[in-house]
Amino acid sequence: MKIASEIASTLKNTAKRLKGVDKRQFMAEAVNSLGVGAQRAAERQMNWCRNTIAKGQHELRTGVTCVNNHSTQGRKKAEELNPELIGHIKAIVEDQAQADPSMNSERLYLKITAPNVRKQLESMFGYTKDILPSVSTVGRKLNANGYHLKKIRKTLPLKKFLKLI
Repeated sequence: MKIASEIASTLKNTAKRLKGVDKRQFMAEAVNSLGVGAQRAAERQMNWCRNTIAKGQHELRTGVTCVNNHSTQGRKKAEELNPELIGHIKAIVEDQAQADPSMNSERLYLKITAPNVRKQLESMFGYTKDILPSVSTVGRKLNANGYHLKKIRKTLPLKKFLKLI
């Protein structure tokens, strides 16, 4: 089956403007009105997913709307998996933090690195390898809580001037 290019472009543009259930049901109604073989033609000519079309047809046929639960998908944050993590990191870092020497910002600079914080989490608080966050995660949590790794310059050496007599 071949769908006319004008019709295909109109259907494709309309489907782009819709989301979720409305999009699936529109796609299903369009395929149903085009007839036999339209599902494959829509997949080939308009790049529509046949699984999405089939789900929309099922929703039209049964009257039951499928709910997508996108909020439960994906990886959970480290502090959701271990609520005490941020408190433990702060306990390790508090003694090592220094204020910005120029007093231009409220940033706190650290003398300790993220790998060292990770090692101390393991030794001080008994984190095991399976629940211990990665070094990059520890670094991101430090930055998110206002701690930044930077070498602290204590004092500048005085310049030597020639004394003119």
